[in-house]
Amino acid sequence: MAAGSSNYWEDLRKQARQLENELDLKLVSFSKLCTSYSSGRDGRRDSSDTTPLLNGSSQDRMFETMAVEIEQLLGKLTGINDKMAEYTNSAGVPSLNAALMHTLQRHRDILQDYTHEFHKTKANFLAIRERENLLGSVRKDIESYKSGSGVNNRRTELFLKEHEHLRNSDRLIEETISIAMATKENMTSQRGMLKSIQSKMNTLANRFPAVNSLIQRINLRKRRDSLILGGVIGVCTILLLLYAFH
Repeated sequence: MAAGSSNYWEDLRKQARQLENELDLKLVSFSKLCTSYSSGRDGRRDSSDTTPLLNGSSQDRMFETMAVEIEQLLGKLTGINDKMAEYTNSAGVPSLNAALMHTLQRHRDILQDYTHEFHKTKANFLAIRERENLLGSVRKDIESYKSGSGVNNRRTELFLKEHEHLRNSDRLIEETISIAMATKENMTSQRGMLKSIQSKMNTLANRFPAVNSLIQRINLRKRRDSLILGGVIGVCTILLLLYAFH
């Protein structure tokens, strides 16, 4: 009976040590995963050319898988510790009971340390992931705002250029209209002056018939002189041609 109980206790201790070793390895890997997740995110922020070995989604899936495995191992180790506690409570020898209680307390301390380390590492990982997701969302919003601002700036610049072209065209049209109006006013003024001169000439001729007659004679003499001069020039030209052909 005692030998069977001793074997049962040793079997429980063996299972506890095996689970503790597995938990120790899992927690080391779990801590490295959280560290690589943080450094990988920092590398992606610092340089767009640096690509981590695992992207964020792969690390998230690995985190969830390892967290479930560690929780299962902690549950199993807790169950072993409970069985060891039941065994120590049922043991009848006080000296053995004290030794078993000491061993049980050491396994409980190890379980408590592993549980605390697991929850601490998990909380750190979740905090880093939440912070990175928040920063990623902020960066996307900033990039989207910059991109939208760039498009709006280009559109605004095009609108301003088009507006300036329209203003220049309006100014040229106004200048052309002003020149045309000034030309029209000058021509109207000159026509009025010519009409006034003609009217004064007609009035002067009507008042002084002798002057009118004298002007007509002068015009006739000028016309006659022009005819005579033309005739002389024509005769001289003919004579020159005849002389040249002879």
